[in-house]
Formats: sequence, structure tokens, C-alpha cells
Amino acid sequence: MSENVLIEIRNLRIEDYISLKNSMIEAYPDLEDSHWTHPEIEKLLQIFPEGQIGVFVNGKVAGSALSLIVDYSKFGDDHNYMQITGNQTFSTHNAEGDVLYGIDIFVHPEYRNLRLGRRMYDARKDLCERLNLRAVIAGGRIPNYTNYADDLSPKDYINKVKLRQIYDPTLSFQLANDFHVKKVLRNYMPGDKSSHEFATLLQWHNIYYQKRQRLFSETKPVVRLGLVQWQMRSFANIDALLEQVEFFIDAVSDYQCNFILFPEFFNAPLMAAYNHFSEAEAIRKLAQFTEPLRNKFIEFAISYNINIVTGSMPLLDKKGLKNVGYLCRRDGTWEQYEKIHITPSESQHWGMVGGNKLKVFDTDSGKIGILICYDVEFPELARLLAEQDMQLLFVPFLTNTQNAYIRVRNCAMARAIENECYVAIAGCVGNLPKVNNMDIQYAQSAVFTPSDFAFPTNGIKSEATPNTEMTLIVDVDLDLLKELHSFGAVRNLKERRLDIYKVLNLTSEK
Repeated sequence: MSENVLIEIRNLRIEDYISLKNSMIEAYPDLEDSHWTHPEIEKLLQIFPEGQIGVFVNGKVAGSALSLIVDYSKFGDDHNYMQITGNQTFSTHNAEGDVLYGIDIFVHPEYRNLRLGRRMYDARKDLCERLNLRAVIAGGRIPNYTNYADDLSPKDYINKVKLRQIYDPTLSFQLANDFHVKKVLRNYMPGDKSSHEFATLLQWHNIYYQKRQRLFSETKPVVRLGLVQWQMRSFANIDALLEQVEFFIDAVSDYQCNFILFPEFFNAPLMAAYNHFSEAEAIRKLAQFTEPLRNKFIEFAISYNINIVTGSMPLLDKKGLKNVGYLCRRDGTWEQYEKIHITPSESQHWGMVGGNKLKVFDTDSGKIGILICYDVEFPELARLLAEQDMQLLFVPFLTNTQNAYIRVRNCAMARAIENECYVAIAGCVGNLPKVNNMDIQYAQSAVFTPSDFAFPTNGIKSEATPNTEMTLIVDVDLDLLKELHSFGAVRNLKERRLDIYKVLNLTSEK
């Protein structure tokens, strides 16, 4: 081959036919009448020109991928090649169908060291996404099966190819291009002696497929987060504290954020009026403000058109003193979340008890989970949320020292990686000299990402200045998570060994 190689990938034109025919004959030496006729190619180009892809080397057809759109429900998983192509009349093509069906793909033997097949598969996937089709499906030959047919069933052969114990020039390549085998088809293509007329039913799933046109109320892929790094300061009363709360909500909503996150115990300054009580009594006095604050947050969520994660506040109920917060949606609905794990300090000084509610919350901007501070250090909780398709994890926290903050930060970063989600953390900063057990605070709020090519190299989408009151505005792309789940360099969720371990939510099984 000449050292000067010019590669072009484009849709076929009828004037390419002679070159196409010659390449097909060379590509299928074991098949009789292996090439498409001129009228057949002409028909394909008439009914579905964008589905007929050619790859050219120095102007000659080096390979081609031919496709139809079909209504797959009319065929199902039990069909053969003649049925899917309408006896090669292509009458099965349906522009309103849901599947891009590959009826042929080949590369001329002379050019198989240029990895042209991958380019054609990528072009097919791109076409599937652009046309909003749910999958690419094809019946795949297994030409090397003829060498193993006496000893292996087609199923055993395919399993050995998957495990790379056997190489098949067609199937091995298809598996490497993210296709999976749905089943084995019998008598798929008459005359395919090398495959003993067996074929693999292959599928590539389009993760961007929308079943219907996106409605006004449906989730947009890019979500804007507003994090409040809250300065502890004295407030004369609840109205003064609410004035500061509303200031941040107003400021963040001006940037059209979908969420605002407040820290854990941001309302602790109100305990200053009760500093002459014991610590346990003072925080129970603080709990009296929780419901009024919740009601104001609900009002703010509606009036400022933003979903509010309220951080956390103490709440006294029949089961004892809990650390709780609220998701206040901009449609006026709200739900409560609870801190599951209570720190030794919370238990010793305040007599707090842990909650037992853990769930993913549906919002107009994705599925979210919320873990209060210490809870993010227990990986089981985030994993249970991930199993409910959580996309965003919010962590309001309060830490007094830098080493305490590092525990929260490093664990939050780990949760983003192992659960393939975004994690937003927001904390309090500054000093609170007139409140016992709340003297000093340290925080650096941030948004963390999984660790893969589509995300920042260090896994940090953005972070605030340490120990300074400020807001952090961050955009996160939920579509990148979809790509990660299916095509990431590693797939932490998919590749768990559920045959030897799993995490159970015991509260949901009772």
C-alpha cells in the first residue's frame, strides 16, 4: 500500500457502485453472490441515503456499512436475514421505525490494518443517536465457527470468543465495539457455510434515545447548582437569619440555578440566646425554629423558582432529637431527609438519635440523594441511593477542624467515583464564640465528579475558597453520566460482583 493514504468516510453515491462491488467480492470470498446488485444499491440510496456509509481510501471503496430503519416490534428477536430485508427488496424499511438495522458491513482485506471498521461502527452509532433510534441491531456472522463446530455449540463458541479464548474476525470486533449478544439465531443467512448458518443477534443501545419529544417539564441534561458557603455570625432573631438566607437564594436564583444547597446547622447562631442553658437544652430550644424555617424555605422555593436543599436543623419528635433537613421543590412540594449516623459529639453533647429514612428524591432536574455530613463517610448509604438511579448527591456538612473536613471531602470524592454521580458538598465557615460546642468551623465547598475522560482530571468540577463566605455556581451535565455508565474506562456500578456481595436496604424489606 502507498505511504500516502487519504481516508474519507461519507454516504455512498450510485457512482461508487463498481468500486463497492469489487470490494465486496474480495471481502466475502466464502460466500456465493456476495455482492449487492446495482438496482439493490440504487434502491437503498433512494429510500435511506444517510444509512448507506462508505469508507474510502485514496478514492476507492475500502469498506461499507449498509442499514435500514425497521419497526422492530414487527420482527422481534426471532427472524432471519430474508425477513428483515423483505427478501432483499428493502420493503421493511420504515422511516418511523425505532431501530437502525445493519444489513451489511465489510472491509476490503487489503485495508483491514487501518481500523476502518471502527470508523463505520462509530458512524452508525452517531446516525442512530441523530435519528433518535433506540438501538443498532444486526445479525452477525461467526465465520470462524466452522473450525470448532464439531466440538462446540454456537453458545459455547460465543462464550469462548467473549472470554478471548477464541478469536472470531467478526464477533470479536463487534464485541470490542460495545455490541452485546442478545441470542443465537438459527438459519439466519442461507449459504453462510462458515457460520453453519448460525448468527449472533447483536445490539448497541442508544442511551440518548427519547421515547417521545421532550416536554417542557422534562429534565434538561445540564443542571446548575448553587452552593452556599455560610459564614457563622450573630443574628438578633430568626427574621435576621431569614434575611441572610433570602439574600443567598435571591442571588443564586438570578443565575437561574436549579438547586441551592445550604450547610448543616446553618441556623446554629440562633442558639446564642440560650447559651446559659446546657448544650442539650439549648439545641432543643433551637429545634423550635425548624418548622417555621421549613415553611419559609417552601415559600422561597416557589417565589424564587428554585429547588432548595435546606442543609440541616434539629427536630424533636416522638423518637427523640434528630438532625433533619428538607428538600423544598419549586412546585411547592417538600420532603424530609434525616441524618442516619450520629457523630459521637452529637450523641454525647446533645443526645441526638439517628434516623432511618433513606431514599432518592425525584425532581424536575434529575434524581437526587441527600446525605448529611457524617453519613457520606459510610459508603453503603450512597450505594443504596445509586441503585435507585441517583444522579446528584448533596452533602450539607459542618466540620470544626481541617482534618474533620478532609474526612468529609475525601469520602465525598470516593462516592462520586464508585457511584458514578456528581457530589456537591457545602459547609459553614468562621467562628461562633457565643454558642457552646459550635466555636469554630472549617469548610471548602465543592462539586466532585467521577474520574474519567469526560470529567476534570482531578475529579473536582469546582471548589470554593477555603474558610470564606461565598457562593459557588456550577453546571453539571447529566448526559455525561449516561455515557460513563455504558462506555466508561471502568464501570464501577455495572461490574460489581453481585454473585458474591450486595448491599441491602433492610428498612425497605420489612
